[in-house]
This record gives sequence, structure tokens and C-alpha cells, in this order.
Amino acid sequence: MPETFWYYGIGAILLVLLVVVLFFINFFSLWIRAMVSGTPISPGELIFMRLRQIPMNLIVNTRITAVRSGIDISTAQLETHYLAGGNVENVVRALIAAAKADIPLNFNRACAIDLATIGTGKSVFEAVRTSVNPKVIDCPNPATGKSTIDAVAKDGIMLKARARVTVRTNLSRFVGGATEETIIARVGEGIVTTIGSASTYKEVLENPDMISKRVLEKSLDAATAFEILSIDIADVDVGENVGAKLQAEQAEADKRVAQAKAEVRRAAAVASEQEMIARVQEMRAKLVESEAQVPMAIAESFRSGNLGIMDYYRMRNIQADTSMRSTIAGETKSDGNK
Repeated sequence: MPETFWYYGIGAILLVLLVVVLFFINFFSLWIRAMVSGTPISPGELIFMRLRQIPMNLIVNTRITAVRSGIDISTAQLETHYLAGGNVENVVRALIAAAKADIPLNFNRACAIDLATIGTGKSVFEAVRTSVNPKVIDCPNPATGKSTIDAVAKDGIMLKARARVTVRTNLSRFVGGATEETIIARVGEGIVTTIGSASTYKEVLENPDMISKRVLEKSLDAATAFEILSIDIADVDVGENVGAKLQAEQAEADKRVAQAKAEVRRAAAVASEQEMIARVQEMRAKLVESEAQVPMAIAESFRSGNLGIMDYYRMRNIQADTSMRSTIAGETKSDGNK
């Protein structure tokens, strides 16, 4: 019986030694590094990190960096953000940069910004860096294929403008705030409105800063993740005379309408002329028909005794005399024309 207890005791000692050896192999270097850096961490926390499949080196090294920079963050906070899909390194870097620049930013806000930038190609560190060092946005964005914003003044002259907007990140509105595209769209709208309200294009060319002043007055950075510091008009070029072009196109359209109406009237006149010709032909046919009935009427008068032979000859003489007079009158007229 005592020998059995002896064996159990040896087995327990060996098991403890095995656990110690495994801990030494897997966790001792991290544990020592945390202790030496002033960020002590218990062996149990390291073991639980391994069980939760959390990279221990990442969490420990990130916490060491934060604590040595004067930012107190627990391993539990870092683990929670990692499990949420965040980038703990960027969060710590952002907190350090904000602290050095005296920008108010706490750990929860930094984590929220980091999670909001997932999949956007940006990071919370970039947001803090932009808050410290303002960035310049081209308006319009060259990536869209447009190099200028085109607007027309009241005198019909087109102006092509290009602006550069200096912004810095507003960390308090970064989560849920509008992005750079909104800033570009609002600035473009302000430029078009300002140029469109100018009496002449010369007014804009003489004072291009009027665009910047009027655009800045509109508070274009409201509900966005940025704060607009300045709007500078980089270039203003004169384009085509849109007013004259539109007037020329309107005149051309009016001419085509007038031509179409004239063509309608001409077609109506031609149709009326053809109708009159048809009516003349119809009347001539009736005349020929009536003249054809004259001999029949004369014959009927002979048969009924209403017309004698002498009457007929007198009528023929009158007709012949009338024909001769008409012929003589026609020849005289022709001689007079000569």
C-alpha cells in the first residue's frame, strides 16, 4: 500500500514537471518579457489566450507598446477587440499618436473607428494622422476622369474650375460621418452655384477668391467625418460660349420650323392649284357638252317651225361677221405689239 502511494506521488511530480516544462517552452519567454516591461501578465491569461486561439505575441507586444507609451490597456480589452475583427496594432498606434498630439481619443472610440474602417482601405491610425496633419483633396477627383468643374455664368460663358480642399479628420464624427466623396460633391455644387450666380465670367476671373468665400460660408463639412480648413481655387479657365451656342441652335431650330410651315403652305397651294385646274377642266367639259347641244336645238327648231331657213342664214352671216371682226381685231393687236 505505501508503495502505491509512492508511485502516485512520483506520477504527480512528473506531471507537474511536464506542465512546467511545457509552460517554459510555450509561455515563459512572453511571461518574462511582460514582467520585465512592467506589464505583468499571469500564466493563466496566457493559457486562456492559447485556448481561445488568440496570438499571444501580438497581444503581449501591443500591450507592452501601449503601457510603455503611457496608455493603460488591459489584455482583456485587446483580446475583445481582436475577437471582434479589429486591428489592435492600428488602435494602439492611433492612441499613441493622439496622445502625443494632445487629441482626445479613448480606447472605445478608437476601436469603433477601427471597426468602421474595415474594408474601406483606411485605418484608425490614418484618421488620427489626418487629424494631426491635414490632407488635400482634389475637386473634382481625378479618378473619376474629370479634370475640371464646368459652370456657366449669366452671360453664357462657360468657366472650367479646379479646386483643392484642405481637410482634417473630425474624430468625434468619424463613425457615421460622410466621406470624402460627399465633401467633393458639396464643393463642386458650391462652385457651380457661385459661378452661375455671377453676372459675367470676367467677375469670376477678376476675383476667383469669391468662390472660396461663398463655398466656405455654406458649412459644407456638416455631418461629415472631416473639417474643412480651406478651399483654394487652383485654376479657372474660360470655356466655350454656351449662350451663343444655345442661341444659334435655337435659331436653327426656328428656321427648320419655319421651313416646315412654309412647306406645308406650299403643298396646300399646289393642292389648291391642282384643284382649280381640275375644276376648269370640268367647266370646259360642261361647255363642250352645252355647245354640242346647239345643233340639236336648231334642228328641233326647224322641225317645230320656230326657226325658218332665212333666220338660219341670217344667224350664220352674223356668226361669220363676228368671226371676221375678231380676226381683224386680233391682227391689229398683234401689229400694235410689234
